[in-house]
Amino acid sequence: MAVNNGSVNVTEAFPYISACGSYVPQSCLFSQICNLSSVLILWVVIIRFQQVCDLGNKCHRANIATLVLGFISAFGVSVLGNFQQSVSMGIHLLGAFLAFFMGLAYFWMQLWLTYRAEPSGDRCWMGPLRAFFCTLNTVFLIAMAILHNTGHKSPAAMFEWALVMTFFLLFSLFAAEFRHVQCHRLTVHKQEPLERRPEGNNAIM
Repeated sequence: MAVNNGSVNVTEAFPYISACGSYVPQSCLFSQICNLSSVLILWVVIIRFQQVCDLGNKCHRANIATLVLGFISAFGVSVLGNFQQSVSMGIHLLGAFLAFFMGLAYFWMQLWLTYRAEPSGDRCWMGPLRAFFCTLNTVFLIAMAILHNTGHKSPAAMFEWALVMTFFLLFSLFAAEFRHVQCHRLTVHKQEPLERRPEGNNAIM
């Protein structure tokens, strides 16, 4: 869309994702996709957190850390989508930092949990696969940052596209682990007034 309406010119330089989504009408679509992705990330992060909890391992603190990192990354995706670089470059870069760096930290923590929490049958193939994509993601992120800071914009933009695609692949790996999830239910407890609450019973379903 950005190429068709002339917002970017691929014959001059390969564009960043943000450059493609900076101007209307594609900026509206860019924001909507980022907001939807943010919600889906939150959903995946919460289900994964609960799954690791239900496995009954002793990695509770690490699991909480992944939950926090996942929330921050999802927030960053929403920020960079709603504050395009044509509107506020500083806030956009902050959102990109939170999305990419916190997201990468999230997946490295998930790799650690793979060897601590996963059943041995899944661990033997999921661990190396997740490690490969985490390493690839790290290489792409470092290369993008170095090339961008040294003025090589087109190669940096190519690494940015590759980085985002690798994030999609990392999230898709959860499909193999979520196949063990039969249901995910939210339970609400209704609290009774203190004067009517039976002794020793704090909540009812």
